[in-house]
Amino acid sequence: MARFHSWLLHFFTFFCTTFVICLSSSSFESDFWITDSDSEGLLFHQDYSPPAPPPPPPHAPSVSCTDDLGGVGSLDSTCKIVADLNLTRDVYIAGKGNFYILPGVRFHCPILGCSITLNISGNFSLGENSTIVAGTFELAAYNASFFNGSAVNTTGWAGDPPPQTSGTPQGVEGAGGGHGGRGASCLVEEGKLPEDVWGGDAYSWSSLQNPSSYGSKGGSTSKEVDYGGGGGGRVRMDIKEFLDVNGSLLAEGGDGGSKGGGGSGGSVYIKAHKIRTGGGRISASGGNGFAGGGGGRVAVDVFSRHDEPTIYVHGGISRGCSKNAGAAGTLYDAVPRSLNVNNYNLSTDTETLLLEFPYQPLWTNVYIRNCARASVPLLWSRVQVQGQISLLFGGVLSFGLAHYATSEFELLAEELLMSDSIIKVYGALRMTVKIFLMWNSKMLIDGGEDSTVATSWLEASNLVVLKESSVIQSNANLGVHGQGLLNLSGSGDKIQAQRLVLSLFYSIHVGPGSVLRGPLEDASSYAITPKLYCELQDCPIELLHPPEDCNVNSSLSFTLQICRVEDITVEGLIKGSVVHFHRARTISVQSSGIISASGMGCIGGVGKGNFLDNGIGSGGGHGGKGGLGCYNSSCVGGGNSYGNSKLPCEL
Repeated sequence: MARFHSWLLHFFTFFCTTFVICLSSSSFESDFWITDSDSEGLLFHQDYSPPAPPPPPPHAPSVSCTDDLGGVGSLDSTCKIVADLNLTRDVYIAGKGNFYILPGVRFHCPILGCSITLNISGNFSLGENSTIVAGTFELAAYNASFFNGSAVNTTGWAGDPPPQTSGTPQGVEGAGGGHGGRGASCLVEEGKLPEDVWGGDAYSWSSLQNPSSYGSKGGSTSKEVDYGGGGGGRVRMDIKEFLDVNGSLLAEGGDGGSKGGGGSGGSVYIKAHKIRTGGGRISASGGNGFAGGGGGRVAVDVFSRHDEPTIYVHGGISRGCSKNAGAAGTLYDAVPRSLNVNNYNLSTDTETLLLEFPYQPLWTNVYIRNCARASVPLLWSRVQVQGQISLLFGGVLSFGLAHYATSEFELLAEELLMSDSIIKVYGALRMTVKIFLMWNSKMLIDGGEDSTVATSWLEASNLVVLKESSVIQSNANLGVHGQGLLNLSGSGDKIQAQRLVLSLFYSIHVGPGSVLRGPLEDASSYAITPKLYCELQDCPIELLHPPEDCNVNSSLSFTLQICRVEDITVEGLIKGSVVHFHRARTISVQSSGIISASGMGCIGGVGKGNFLDNGIGSGGGHGGKGGLGCYNSSCVGGGNSYGNSKLPCEL
């Protein structure tokens, strides 16, 4: 029996050794041979996933209520801070109970980047006229209350901004710091547009839905003394139930005075189930200074609201150039998935950068308002939202770079609403919306000199309305398409381009005093000019047999075409070199309406007049011969007559 067990033991040992060697050999071959099938599958048939970032460092042990904070009670029941406290280092406060800072108490850590973190299971309150000062304040609690006169203030106490960012301006111009928006600069450079010059640049666009970056310091006007205002700090709250804000939550940029630029605003993130703000104030605005700092970034994720909180993310005031404040920061509202850029009517030439928009899920709305200037500076980009893009009360949205009009942009939304605002496009625009409404607004498209971006098209399937002197203009080719109504309501409303095509609408109404024009009045001064067949005595073939597709085609002779529109009512002016109505059901020209090609024909052409040596010229000819040009008994003949009297279609 013992001999049998010994033989079985030797056999089992030999089997295990052989199996391990085989596994090792297989593993070695798999590691060594680059043609291994599994490796090929991983290399060629799967997307590369970067390694996960390392976990954040664990918090330090919690301080105690009595020994470290001088409070009364326990963090696992109720801790009350009853006297002023000046901290000299970061603190982490954790417990299962409540945490109350009593009225009039100052709970401060006045060190750049100092962090106060509260993680409690119960309730938190900051009493009347009490203050918390730090670089970072983070709060996790069940309920939280900030009473009248209280403040969480991280203004100017920022730590270091993220690496490889340029939010702090260089030089001694006293420019503002940048974060959510660019900092302003009061420097004027010859040959540059006002928007070409700024201070600190924007950063942390990719994390605007969950902001956590410090603001940046403003510049100085001296090499010896740093006068720049500090960057805004960070305020972060995760409240499970109810947040009551009657005080102030501040992450503003510091003031640079008259010799330094304002710091940029920091970051505020608020998550709660319910909120009531009353007279409270939430702000990550840029600091004032010789040049104002840019606004910071705020994100709010609150399901139920007793009232709409007052949140400020505007740029700082520029004392050295009062009409050029810092650029607005960003406010993201997570429940409706809306982005707000609002400069609170502070005039500025400095821009807020909008970069890649998310696709899954799409944002719902984008609002640019109250003198905010937003820019999409990419070579190609798509701005797409599920709902509405609104530009209101002096808002400006620009696509591309003014000196390099070579970009292409797509804009997709349910509605585009413009009131007292401007859209500038440097390149080509492809717009698709259902409703496009303009009130005292302008859309200006600069096609530049690149023929690849010379054609823009705007598609509004349901409704296009221009009111109160609104203008759509392109210095290149423009197509406007829809299925519903295009209404130019009245005086000053214009759609004009070098070549303009309006198509597929059910109805077009050109109201009294409004204008459709193609080409522009000063057409020859632009790089893209329509080709007029001035040397032909016969009709171009497309006049007799026009294409059916209604697309913008730069090879055709039409300068203004209205194609496949059911009803056209003209009470204003339709003017072009070659005006073509194709497949219209009715054209109604009222007593105030004009369809004109007067003065829009050839410079030169087949019937061009002639000149005497002294500069006296004769008349041009077309249906009849041009009149003589005479001076002191010397005459020169007029231009020749040409064309077909039965089918007049020549220029």
